[in-house]
Amino acid sequence: MISICEVGPRDGLQNERDVLSPETRAELVNKLAAAGLPVVEAVSFVSAERVPQMAGAEEVVDGIERRDGTVYAGLALNEKGYDRLREAALDEVRFALGATESFSKRNANASVGEAAAAAEQVLARAREDGVRSTVTISVAFGCPFEGRVDPAKVVELASRLSAADEVVLADTIGVATPKQVRGLIEESGARGFHGHNTRNTGFANAYAALEGGATTLDSSIGGLGGCPFAPKATGNIATEDLVYMLGGDGVETGVDLDPLIGISQWLEELLGRQLEGQVYRAGPSPASRST
Repeated sequence: MISICEVGPRDGLQNERDVLSPETRAELVNKLAAAGLPVVEAVSFVSAERVPQMAGAEEVVDGIERRDGTVYAGLALNEKGYDRLREAALDEVRFALGATESFSKRNANASVGEAAAAAEQVLARAREDGVRSTVTISVAFGCPFEGRVDPAKVVELASRLSAADEVVLADTIGVATPKQVRGLIEESGARGFHGHNTRNTGFANAYAALEGGATTLDSSIGGLGGCPFAPKATGNIATEDLVYMLGGDGVETGVDLDPLIGISQWLEELLGRQLEGQVYRAGPSPASRST
């Protein structure tokens, strides 16, 4: 079975113009968990001044109705963020760092080496505390400031941070192609892929990641997302579109498509705009339903 990590409440909403209340964000997390998503990235423990959309993380967590079988994760970029995550008693810490100096300095105000050292500190604490950990290597295939990224640098970072329970390669600005994704997943040994559909290759890349050995795919409800620190980065691959594609090919995810469609419709009304996802507008294929 392939595991889907839902990043909409964090990576999706952080790029929205509107700032949703902690209560609404908690409701979104609850709806996603009820649809059967095994991992939900619920909050980000970062500065509210830098990312106001993520303010009130503790209030969001307080509003979550914990479900058995769902892993609730939070982003932490340093030990202070990890302290907050531990206090909130979330199940998994997710740490993201850029593969290039330019992106790392804009995203984390740190060099790649400094960010990697911070990641190692958080990973060590998580291992000691028995908290599951994931490291995401951002701009693994291309950087908005430096262009093409040397795959050897990504492989080196993945090896350095292999103490994490899972390493995820992120196509943050949506420049990768399937052959590149499959090759780097294989070479790095990463078991997760985080794709953006900026150039309409996101779903093909996700499939290629599975062929390369990935067992986890990140996606965002309705295709929400982007990155405040990456110009022209558009939304993540849409969760309902991904579930539709995989289900049609007989790849088991354990996620129920119909509730996902309803959640995207709810978000469309809430945000007052059409979302990037397509299945929530088109609906499931009539051919997939028995008569």
